[in-house]
Amino acid sequence: MQLNENIEAIIGDPKKAIKRLAYPTILSMLLMFANNLIDSMWVAGLGAGPLAALGFISPLFLVIMGFGVGIGAGANSLISRHIGAERYDDANNAAMHSMILGIIISIVLMILGIFFLKDMLLLFGAGSVLDYAMDYGFIIFISSSIILFPAIVSSLFRAEGDIKRATWPLVLNAVINLIIDPIFIYYFNWGIKGAALATVLSSLANLLLMLYWYLIKRDTFLKLSFKNYHGKLEIYKDILWVGLPASCEEVIYSIVGICFNFLIMMTAGTMEVAIFTVVWRFVSIAFLPCMGIGISTITVSGVAYGARNIQNFRITLNYSTLLSLTITAFICAIFFIFAYPISHAFNFISGNPEMIARTAEVLRIMVFYNLFVPFGATAVYVYQGVGSGFKSLVLTLLREIILSVGLAYIFGISFNWGIFGVYFGAIVGMILGCFIGFICIVIYEKKFRKEVESSKNDGV
Repeated sequence: MQLNENIEAIIGDPKKAIKRLAYPTILSMLLMFANNLIDSMWVAGLGAGPLAALGFISPLFLVIMGFGVGIGAGANSLISRHIGAERYDDANNAAMHSMILGIIISIVLMILGIFFLKDMLLLFGAGSVLDYAMDYGFIIFISSSIILFPAIVSSLFRAEGDIKRATWPLVLNAVINLIIDPIFIYYFNWGIKGAALATVLSSLANLLLMLYWYLIKRDTFLKLSFKNYHGKLEIYKDILWVGLPASCEEVIYSIVGICFNFLIMMTAGTMEVAIFTVVWRFVSIAFLPCMGIGISTITVSGVAYGARNIQNFRITLNYSTLLSLTITAFICAIFFIFAYPISHAFNFISGNPEMIARTAEVLRIMVFYNLFVPFGATAVYVYQGVGSGFKSLVLTLLREIILSVGLAYIFGISFNWGIFGVYFGAIVGMILGCFIGFICIVIYEKKFRKEVESSKNDGV
């Protein structure tokens, strides 16, 4: 296969490669989460009940997206390592394996949603807003393939360094959703069902555009064709070895949201859950630089690892951490300073002064939840880049569930500190988990350096 400008860029200077991939990826992540923010903004006008229902169903929505992101991460990691080692036919084969995995998993998710959605929502404590949550969630689950596949296909574009085509469909997605959301919700009077339909249709437009480039125009580096597919269980295993832990990490993030909703419901009630639903969207926004740079780091660290280039590997680790920290700190500062006008903007339809003021207060508290995330996130994504998905999963479990949710429960419930204890424990747990993760990846980098140097000495 003939190399193009995109491939040459990702195998060159790691700093340039990260910047080339990261900024459009951050934009694409912003646009991806913009759909949730748009839904929250318009659904807020329907009242606290529908907004709280959206808070309960959003973690399940993220589970579907998470499987797409996970399979995409596994494909990205494997394809990048093949590109770094100049095994381009294997890269094509890995891309086809990832698409087949996506089909299988989307069918399983659809079946689970159809038969078990109500039970899951009741388990999560959504009984008081069950009808609203069912109206939104059923539409999302029967359309799971439309929600899941854009993340997989865009990861293929990122693996080959074609970041523009990974980004522009998400622009289309966000614009369409922004236009049709209020039309479906208010003009057609479909309520929360309209928000779900708008999300599905805008995601479908995103997917169709990317598939047009791969299947019809066919001017991409990777070729999606059954001619390039040579089924091997080992390839599925390689993708899933990173993809399943990465998917589980996305599921973990959803579980964290569910746990926080449950703890908040126990300590403060439905209104606080509705407020947290809005704030959690901004917590997600502040995490986007880490995600965008981290997803780029999967590609760049994977290429460096495949080429056994320890210098590029070290630069990738350090530079991605610094870049993530700088951008995250800036976003957190903006949210802290402008918390009230931001909160007002996302509650402007309901116009509830108490809800606006409390949203601003919680937002200012939760910016500290994000501030040190770059240290932990870099570790997770570098481990995915080198194919060590299990290690990234362990670090995520430690940070998100054991420390963050665990301490939120201890301070909020066990110590009887109430809602303040829930937020305080979540922040302390996140900070501890992030620094533990960063220490682990620094140790891994040193071991990798010794391994490469040892192999060079043995070859002399």
